[in-house]
Amino acid sequence: MKALILTGNGLNTEKELDYSLRAAGAKTRITTLYELLDGDVDLEDFQMLALCGGFSDGDDLGAGVATAKRLGKAGDEMRRFFERDTLTYGVCNGFQILIKMGAFSSGAQRDATLTYNDSGFFYDGWVRLRVNPDSRCVFTKDLDGLYLPVRHGEGKFVTRDDEALQRLRANGQVAIQYVDRNGRVAAKFPDNPNGSVDAIAGICDTTGRIFGTMPHFEAYNHPTNNPQYTRLKRNLGELADGMEPDGIKLFRNAVAYFK
Repeated sequence: MKALILTGNGLNTEKELDYSLRAAGAKTRITTLYELLDGDVDLEDFQMLALCGGFSDGDDLGAGVATAKRLGKAGDEMRRFFERDTLTYGVCNGFQILIKMGAFSSGAQRDATLTYNDSGFFYDGWVRLRVNPDSRCVFTKDLDGLYLPVRHGEGKFVTRDDEALQRLRANGQVAIQYVDRNGRVAAKFPDNPNGSVDAIAGICDTTGRIFGTMPHFEAYNHPTNNPQYTRLKRNLGELADGMEPDGIKLFRNAVAYFK
């Protein structure tokens, strides 16, 4: 599976994505948005598109807005890519861009957006997640009980109205939710780090092939990333180093989709 990773203009976690996808067995290429817009890169050569995190254009017009508009210039090419049997992963700022592009909405209006954290500040920490077993999401298939890092100031997921929320649920688009240490849907900080409605941490489109998430799967790509690693190493010894990080499991699903 060949994956194209978009970076530039403030997007800045491309190396984590590159490492994680390669560790899962994918072939990768990192490129800038302008190389794509100028035709130097052909999306036809790739099975997966990945939009990484960061602060595109300094979030001056709102997180992801300017980059989403630029990608709109490649509208026909992007539309052909989405219509093919491909996968798309957008994390943090990449998720914001996909939402602003309307990648998860079935109509002309966007069903959801991402806005400022309820806390009013940028939060950097780790969260627990549960996977919706009824979700159509290709990436999260057979996963559950995830532990991942978050780092964002505008990660609160909100829907246009309750009808839009119910539509996301009914379509199997709610992929992952924030939970507390007892596995219950989290409403309060820090288990729900931003105040997202229904504790939604990531969604997919109606095909399950486009996935957007605020938690960074690609940032948990090695056992030593885990803040509990020292304790795990003390209790489990060498077994701790053999535990596959939750982030890599997600990308293995992406690679396996094309086998």
